[in-house]
Amino acid sequence: MIDGRILAKITEYSSLAAGQRSISFWIELIILNFDKRNDQQFPVLILAAGASSRLGRPKALLPLMPGNRAEADSRNHTLLDAAIGQGRVLSPDVRVVCGAWYPLIRFRCRRQPSSWLRAPDWQEGISASLSAGLRSLGPAVKGVFVLVADQPLLDLNALAAFGKAARCVPEQPIAADYGDRPGVPAYLPRWLWPLVLDLEGDRGAGRLLAEVRATRVDIPGVHDDVDTPTDWRRIRELLSRTGPTARQSRR
Repeated sequence: MIDGRILAKITEYSSLAAGQRSISFWIELIILNFDKRNDQQFPVLILAAGASSRLGRPKALLPLMPGNRAEADSRNHTLLDAAIGQGRVLSPDVRVVCGAWYPLIRFRCRRQPSSWLRAPDWQEGISASLSAGLRSLGPAVKGVFVLVADQPLLDLNALAAFGKAARCVPEQPIAADYGDRPGVPAYLPRWLWPLVLDLEGDRGAGRLLAEVRATRVDIPGVHDDVDTPTDWRRIRELLSRTGPTARQSRR
């Protein structure tokens, strides 16, 4: 059952849906509303360690906008640039977990995170990236947000409401609702970390989140991920028509 306090925080941001603004505008506006005392207690991990074997090139560095449009919004030039911007909607402390294409992605990325973390055993899959990220966090952290680098169309209003909800109930796991399962973006409270660290191989925390009955929230854009060249071309086409705007109420 969804906690009423979470629902209250999610609906609180519905009034932001009016009008289209740039991603940069919404990121700067939302960050100003965070309680600065809690900044270091709720960091963000962006998982970007994979080899992108189906693409044959670093997925994180795929350009989002063709030609001059990329220059017009240079801070969101690549998938990873956009993911770091999404992370800053949730917290000023954004950490990128990388592996296969490090240090190339570090030097090609136009946005810079708070820190770059290298997963030495990234070949073992998502579990290795989660482990490297969690082990980097200090004792004051209450919980961590987990994002991936290939969901550039996430609705920023919904993402901000998700972040506020986690701060209101920091012991409750929260995850995006995929219909049949929970998934990323996800919030992992500290008590859950030992179970996450026990994961092996290319298994993420989705099944674990289902087992502990994580609260599921609607975050439009979660199904628009980039796994193949066809996905990339489709998303670039969407952005070429609409621009890199905050995609409010996108269903």
